[in-house]
Amino acid sequence: MSRLLEFRTIFQSIKRAWEMKKKTVIVMLIGVNGSAYRLPGTKMMMTTDGEMNGSISGGCLENDLFAYAERALKENTALIKNYDLSEKEIWTLGIGCKGSLEILILPVQEEDLFWKTTEQFLQKNEEFSFILEVPTGIKAIIAKNGEMVETKGSLPHKVYEQALTSMKSQRRAEIMEVEGRRFVIDIIRSSQRLIIAGAGKDAIPVADLAAKTGFTVTVLDPRSEFNNKRYFPNVVHITQNPESLNPADVSDAWWVIMNHSQNRDEAALLLALKSNPKYIGVLGPVSRTKEMLENLGENLPVLDKIHAPVGLDIGAETMEEVAVSIISELMMVRSMKSGTSLQGKMKIHA
Repeated sequence: MSRLLEFRTIFQSIKRAWEMKKKTVIVMLIGVNGSAYRLPGTKMMMTTDGEMNGSISGGCLENDLFAYAERALKENTALIKNYDLSEKEIWTLGIGCKGSLEILILPVQEEDLFWKTTEQFLQKNEEFSFILEVPTGIKAIIAKNGEMVETKGSLPHKVYEQALTSMKSQRRAEIMEVEGRRFVIDIIRSSQRLIIAGAGKDAIPVADLAAKTGFTVTVLDPRSEFNNKRYFPNVVHITQNPESLNPADVSDAWWVIMNHSQNRDEAALLLALKSNPKYIGVLGPVSRTKEMLENLGENLPVLDKIHAPVGLDIGAETMEEVAVSIISELMMVRSMKSGTSLQGKMKIHA
């Protein structure tokens, strides 16, 4: 599984490189055995003059990979590079990852219409299956509805069926072997929408950190003097009262409610509850949230579905620390993890 927003950012860098007549490759982590910095499906781009966007490791492999990117571009062919990150190898550089990695380096040519189709899907913000045969570089895209939208070369039906199955639950890119051929199946997940109800000063670091961790952020606050590009430069702005919005227009979103005004918080909470939310977090003590639910006439069992107070218990005090606490909880829920310490854990991404 890969995040659409991250892939889109990388592809935008590829397009800028094309405009400057630079040749480019996509570097993709396709296999991990043991511990590693990133999960299979992670991508980055490289150009002939050394420009890079994204990361495969903590920085210890990228320079070495560039030499293989140059070779792939010179020979106009896909390459596979394997790394053994045991203590006996130089590539650990003290980062502590003890796994082995398999990395695909694939030239990306502007005249190949497959990449135009890929860009269209990235812009639509819709989930899709991104399939590569390794090391040949044969490619395919399957839409969420099962339509084979684009393919370069033959795709076994078993791979197609697996891609549809993986759409439902895949958490990392996977390799499937069929008739001696190896295919990477990577489900590109659309970004989760986070609605922050409240444009106070403490919402600024929450919005910033949420965007950096892959959420598409919307700020909901009728006060345009606060809810604007000056304070929130990279978000969608809704300068309306929650009561005037149709729940269907904000459905399936994640919510953090932090207006510091009980009336506005109650209105936002009611809207969130009606919109089939994926997550609701409310700033402040649980007693306040309970009072708001009572004022709204909502059954108190609903409280069990609300994260109140929002955030993880990490001793946060400053606005920035509280933002870390809140976004940490969102990440925990998104990845279905426990939020406990990693101390003693053998595999981080298990």
